[in-house]
Amino acid sequence: MEKKLKVMLTTDSTKRGVFTCLINEKDKNLENIEAEDIRMVVYWSTDVKGIIGLAAKGPSKSCRVTAAVKKGIIKGVVGVFELTDAAYKKFETEPWG
Repeated sequence: MEKKLKVMLTTDSTKRGVFTCLINEKDKNLENIEAEDIRMVVYWSTDVKGIIGLAAKGPSKSCRVTAAVKKGIIKGVVGVFELTDAAYKKFETEPWG
């Protein structure tokens, strides 16, 4: 069975998306990635200290994160950041300030 990574994906400047999801480890260098348990980060507050802070610590109460969809393809990926377990658990709570 393929190892799944808990990641945050960022997309290119035309799409400007930030997503958390599960991906197959072998896909982490692709531009278009099939993903599971996908959530979009609609807004993050300054207290999380940017995208890297989100990946390290997860969203705060003032961030806005959507509900998850089961599967999808995220296109135009330019960044793949592995999430800490603690950060992933916070995203699972789907905070919406």
